[in-house]
Amino acid sequence: MTEAPPAPLAAARDRNIARQQRFWTRRAATWDHGAGNNPGLVKVVEQVIALSGAQESDRAVDLGCGSGQVSLGLAKRVATVLAIDVSEKMIALLLENAAAQGIENVRGKAIPVERLDFAPGSVDLVVTNYVLHHLRDKDKPAIVERVYGWLRPGGRFVIGDMMFGRGGDSRDREIIASKASLLLRKGPGGWWRIAKNAGRYLLRFQERPVAMSAWVKMMESAGFKDVTAVPVVNEAAVVAGTKPRP
Repeated sequence: MTEAPPAPLAAARDRNIARQQRFWTRRAATWDHGAGNNPGLVKVVEQVIALSGAQESDRAVDLGCGSGQVSLGLAKRVATVLAIDVSEKMIALLLENAAAQGIENVRGKAIPVERLDFAPGSVDLVVTNYVLHHLRDKDKPAIVERVYGWLRPGGRFVIGDMMFGRGGDSRDREIIASKASLLLRKGPGGWWRIAKNAGRYLLRFQERPVAMSAWVKMMESAGFKDVTAVPVVNEAAVVAGTKPRP
């Protein structure tokens, strides 16, 4: 079991969890409708599954499953998938989608990833897509370390996400410049979006992305080996690593 954080940190974490639950419960139907029609997101999902190295015997966990974009694709390659999401409404949509596709090896559980725990070495594969940037920065390395403990030796962890920082490396600066240039060309509406997104990003209220290199460092610090980082589209990238065998 993980050690409980000090009371002030736990309170801040719990406020963020409650915010995410409200946000994703409101957006569940919209997300379910739009995710499969977003070409960029589809490419990220495909890359997450491709880098998973999924095996037929794997017990897989999908952190922040949404309505099943990764879980359902992965279920066709592994023994079981436990799909985790902060929103009960998302889990209900996931199970509806699984039933519609005749997929029977997916279970759903509504629980924040910050409160999730498994026995050491009890999981073969953990994946997550467009979820971890919603965690507070302090909780990002914590979840990477916890996943490392859950995995059996040889198990894999794959993170697909929005990955860019505040201009600390060339990739960050290229992403920020590209987005700003695109919005500037749209006139006053684009200028407003720049201001709104800059404020949201600086305040780190809802979305808290970090650079691809930061995720690589977190994976390596936790003990993962053969860490691979693959830019996919726009700001999205996938980082994957393997827990070494003894």
